[in-house]
Amino acid sequence: MTRHDDLSESLFSRAHAVLDRRSFLVGAAASLAALAWPAGARAQSASKLDQALATSYVVYVTPLKSDGSESTCHGEVWFVTDGQDVLVVTAADRWRAAAIGKGLDRARLWAGEHGIWKRAAKAWEKSPSTDARASLDADPAVHARALARFGEKYASEWGKWGPRFEKGLASGERVLIRYTPDRA
Repeated sequence: MTRHDDLSESLFSRAHAVLDRRSFLVGAAASLAALAWPAGARAQSASKLDQALATSYVVYVTPLKSDGSESTCHGEVWFVTDGQDVLVVTAADRWRAAAIGKGLDRARLWAGEHGIWKRAAKAWEKSPSTDARASLDADPAVHARALARFGEKYASEWGKWGPRFEKGLASGERVLIRYTPDRA
């Protein structure tokens, strides 16, 4: 087991204890709001993907090759949303960022909880998904908003990871990737 696997396993076990209550509260609020809307508006306003993004702790990401097929690189990552966009912070030399640098600015994202991707036997493929346009976002104001959202969402781990994300974004060792979903 690698250090990354140990860290991911620890993050998932801690997150599930916190998120069970959060997921319940978010789901209850969404259900009550849905009951107040007319049936037609309900169907149009909240997709399964939106619901999964509102409650999921991670998204699973893979770049798409120029022919539209999936890369062999997959991974589960922390994320926050900015409107309908999904924001991810990653090391600048990782495949997610490298793919964009190579002109592979398309990706596929799945929202759901399935554990570490290598052990998940592709279970994430049954989760709500979207293809998206990937771009690097270097705007310091966006970084500040995203870091604040990450801090709220991942509060139990943010004391350790927050300074790393902030320092990495400031130095260029990390980048913020914006995934803009294709919406029908």
